[in-house]
Amino acid sequence: MKSLVLTDVQTLEIQESATPIPGRTEVIVDVHACGVCGTDLHMYHGDKGAFENTFPLVMGHEFSGIISSIGSDVKKLKIGDRVCVDPNLYCGNCRSCLRGQPHFCENMTGYGTTLPGGFSEKCKVDEKAVYKIPDTLSLEHAAMVEPVACCLHGIDRANIHPGDTVALIGAGSIGQIMLQLALCAGAARAVVIEPIPEKREKAKMLGAYLTIDPLTQDVKEEIKNAGIESIDTVIECVGRINTMETAIDIAGNAATVMLFGLTAPNSGLQVLPYEQLFQKELNVTGSFINPLCSQRVIDLLTEKKINIDEVITDKIPLSEAEKVFTDDSYRSHGKILLMM
Repeated sequence: MKSLVLTDVQTLEIQESATPIPGRTEVIVDVHACGVCGTDLHMYHGDKGAFENTFPLVMGHEFSGIISSIGSDVKKLKIGDRVCVDPNLYCGNCRSCLRGQPHFCENMTGYGTTLPGGFSEKCKVDEKAVYKIPDTLSLEHAAMVEPVACCLHGIDRANIHPGDTVALIGAGSIGQIMLQLALCAGAARAVVIEPIPEKREKAKMLGAYLTIDPLTQDVKEEIKNAGIESIDTVIECVGRINTMETAIDIAGNAATVMLFGLTAPNSGLQVLPYEQLFQKELNVTGSFINPLCSQRVIDLLTEKKINIDEVITDKIPLSEAEKVFTDDSYRSHGKILLMM
């Protein structure tokens, strides 16, 4: 089989290796599609992703496919099943797992981060990480279950109530998903702050009430001119210090600020405790991976509650995948899928 292997910082190679053999509780997934995540880009550039990783590594943790082989003790799956994968393996025995917080598992491993992942024609996966998908859900859409699940956990923590006004900073693929989930959660109005015109247009098409170009417009003034008296939730989807500080600045009284974007480790954020936290009584929070959200997402996608076709912008064959990491123009696109 062929795999895209990260052999060193900013070094990718297509390598051939033997087809993996499943262990007793494992299956082999013939990968159909795998999304390229911001975490993959962080690891490519030598930064830490959600977990520590080492070289060589087959990245890719957003994937779907068809089972081609199963281990002797696999019970719930069979050859030919159409599936997607939750890449995070929880031990189930540590303090965090036993407290119902498996995403803080002290012994976690992950496909595409610490274990070989989906940038490959085949991937060996433990049965407990695999979800069957209905025939009505395409494999391309199923590859999006993991990123949507991460967004859904963020929405769970964003404290959105029916009738609220939500602001989203950044309208890339994550911002587009967050926008749709916020509306599903009951937001009456969504304000999208995004400098790229094409992304602002897409946000309008996906239901944004107001879009703002932060490079040419005064964000607070535009919100006020639109008749919006207060922002109840702000979701930052960029991962930059200046946009995070903007998120805190524009939040209304008693608002929740969800800092969803991933910065480099050891980044510092300037917050005014008196003016921004004490006087406004803000709830500033974050969101870490996707604890047990996958089935909810499969149901949302199957019922077409999220428009994923508009989020996916590029489908690139594995043989041409390196350009996604070296050509910065892809950053202005939406979600990119590598196709096996």
